[in-house]
Amino acid sequence: MTKPLASRIALVTGASRGIGYATARALARAGAHVVAVARTQGGLEELDDEIRKDGGSATLVPLNLTDFDGIARLGAALHERHGKIDILVGNAGVAGPSSPLGHIELKPWNDVMAVNVTANFQLIRCMEPLLKQSDAGRAVFVTSGAANKATAYLGPYAASKAALETLVRVWAQETASTKMRVNLFNPGPIRTRMRATVFPGEDPMTLDTPEQVAESIVPMCAPDWNETGKFYDYKTRTLMSFRSPA
Repeated sequence: MTKPLASRIALVTGASRGIGYATARALARAGAHVVAVARTQGGLEELDDEIRKDGGSATLVPLNLTDFDGIARLGAALHERHGKIDILVGNAGVAGPSSPLGHIELKPWNDVMAVNVTANFQLIRCMEPLLKQSDAGRAVFVTSGAANKATAYLGPYAASKAALETLVRVWAQETASTKMRVNLFNPGPIRTRMRATVFPGEDPMTLDTPEQVAESIVPMCAPDWNETGKFYDYKTRTLMSFRSPA
């Protein structure tokens, strides 16, 4: 039986653990060849072992996404090898400091913005030509409720995710007349290492797993997914449109 994502090329960032790891595995099980990007070589090798056990295939790319020239080189290499990508999952992110804004130094602020915003901007710049070569390019970026809640003491993270949401919505508008579809995905509280770092007192066993989340991301990467510029809220399993403030 033909797998739904057979012959499709899927680029996943932050693929060495958490939601990125689970999504990469799920996409590979659905038939995609996964280009897995992460800083951690060991985590990527573990992912590759699991994908192979599942009968899938992956290309491992050890890359710090703050190496913006490295992202450009990756785009060029993917063009040379495949001539296209079909799926982009922008998942990599950092939580940054949990402190009042006035206590945060400029460097950690810039570090959060570099990973959560600028790296995704560079991915958009470098991967758009490849996605446009696909018959059904699909992009999904992982956001957070912090973007709208403006949660106290999570200023850099909240601001970066709000910026990411606007960036992705602009891109969705710009590509609305193409075959591409560009959307946001909000997983909510999930059993990840990042979540445990930010909320150490929370019982992780009360949270859904990255594997459960991945099952909702995969359909948004499929050729038959037609919505664009939308926001999928995992907690309520609802696809939402953005509305201007009243």
